[in-house]
Amino acid sequence: MKLTFLGTRGYIDPENRRHRMHTAAMVTYRGARVMIDCGETWLGELDDLSPDAVVVTHAHPDHVAGLMEGCDRPVHTHDDAWRTIGAFPIPKKHRRRLHPRRPKRIEGIRFEAFQVVHSTRAPAVGYRITAGRRSVFYAPDLVAIHDRSAALGGVDLYVGDGATITRSMVQRDEETGEPIGHTTIRAQLGWCRDEGVPRMIVTHCGSDIVGGDERKAIREIRALAKERSVEVEVAHDGMEIVLR
Repeated sequence: MKLTFLGTRGYIDPENRRHRMHTAAMVTYRGARVMIDCGETWLGELDDLSPDAVVVTHAHPDHVAGLMEGCDRPVHTHDDAWRTIGAFPIPKKHRRRLHPRRPKRIEGIRFEAFQVVHSTRAPAVGYRITAGRRSVFYAPDLVAIHDRSAALGGVDLYVGDGATITRSMVQRDEETGEPIGHTTIRAQLGWCRDEGVPRMIVTHCGSDIVGGDERKAIREIRALAKERSVEVEVAHDGMEIVLR
């Protein structure tokens, strides 16, 4: 399985040559190509990317607005996201539903959605992705993971939210009081330690990484990872990894 980080920038104004495009990834296995998320900066780019299918985590603009002019290939996502993007001109034959904790093979790659805490207006999921003998958990925006042990148990790699390193970005929804926003990289490294995940890659990078001294930020992240005995890497646009 190959994972290409097409974009790694969160929904922020700062950008640089390493983090320019909104967060998206391409999973490739035995010739099949499945794109995860398609945000604003990807509008008009699908033909060049040529995925066989698109899988969506949630319906915030930096994850779905690249589909607002339609899509001529299957789009897979959960009911909460379809309620938001249902008005997009995606042909009915290409609209596919995913249900949490009900694995589905998409172009030969196994996707299992897990509900995550992130937004009450745009509920999100993370995906446990399995191809061959390797598994990855991919969750670019979150505060917490429901059924975390089931989501992370036995995975080779966790790809998580890079909005903040240590400062809190968790708030309470004004109407429901539920937590929303982004947890820290520090907390996610703790999840990896607790669940036995050996490696984390940071994506959906926020201003701590993109808007400041990235080398200093990476040193801080590596120090936090070392304390928790987890390998860590900060993704950048175009970065590729292969899991064999």
